[in-house]
Amino acid sequence: VYTPSTGVDQNMQVVDIHTHFSPERYKEAIRKDGSWYGLDDKVGELHRHGFTKSIAERIEDMDAIGVDRQLVTPSVGFYQYENDLDTATQIARECNQEMAEIIDDHPDRFSALGTVPMQDIPTAIDELTRCMTELNLHGVIIGDHVNGQNYDEPQFLPFFKKAEELGAILHFHQSGATVVTPRTRRYSLPNGVGNLTERTLTFAALVFGGIMDKCPKLRPLLAHGGGYTAFGIGRLDKVAGALEGGYPEGPLTPPFPQADDQYKLTRPPSTYLGQFYYDCCTFDAKALRFLIDVVGIDRVMLGTDCPAPMELLDSVRWIESLTELTADEKDAILRRNAAELLAR
Repeated sequence: VYTPSTGVDQNMQVVDIHTHFSPERYKEAIRKDGSWYGLDDKVGELHRHGFTKSIAERIEDMDAIGVDRQLVTPSVGFYQYENDLDTATQIARECNQEMAEIIDDHPDRFSALGTVPMQDIPTAIDELTRCMTELNLHGVIIGDHVNGQNYDEPQFLPFFKKAEELGAILHFHQSGATVVTPRTRRYSLPNGVGNLTERTLTFAALVFGGIMDKCPKLRPLLAHGGGYTAFGIGRLDKVAGALEGGYPEGPLTPPFPQADDQYKLTRPPSTYLGQFYYDCCTFDAKALRFLIDVVGIDRVMLGTDCPAPMELLDSVRWIESLTELTADEKDAILRRNAAELLAR
């Protein structure tokens, strides 16, 4: 059983901001009928033991590793962007209703994000609004793209505007195939490499596409340490034209021709890093240290991907054991930053 370290504020909760849950109503339908709105057991990852657990069992697991609160989301298989709109909307509404029931039943242990049918932005906006104004959720989890369309496409801007207006957290997390999948399915590289590549593309689309300028108070959370974003930010600055042409005294001078209709950045991509949030799910102490040094300690929080196969196991003890972090940094990752993110 986890024993808290001394020297920290024990009144402040340890919060895991990256966890998933397959709804009980879905699991019951699978047990009884073999499907739920046409979905099979694989969508909710019921072949993996962690996704079959009840909320009571999950709380036992949280207690064992020292997590006081989880920010829980529907499993990413429930995005259903490729499904017909009516079915996808009903699935989202049912998932979100269960997320609301979880936090109503266990207000001291769970906060929650919902899911929305991003294939139709007016419907996604309606469900996001419902999540925030009726269900007491903190935002939604969404994919890195919508059926191959990146978020710099103009139809997505009203969604981001509404999310900014509502103060919603937008947790970006891949589902299914990644950009690596067409090249190789070996060695789990679509996850091991593709997952992180997807997150970097999301950062780039939101920045280069002007969304972060048009929605400066947006609250994007990049899963898995933001992918390769922190490591590759110098190259993004280079391609944006920040390393030549006299910037900052002069304008950005991109080394490649730009399309006439392309959004024109006025500052380097690296200056946007502090407008995003990141989890600590790097699996490597030096990588986490680098992430913190690049994006700032106030932007990084405990996030484990529980209960997926790529879960950061025994995460609280891991963070507390790291000699690369100061005691204050550990407290920020485990407690303070999430408390500020989730504050109403």
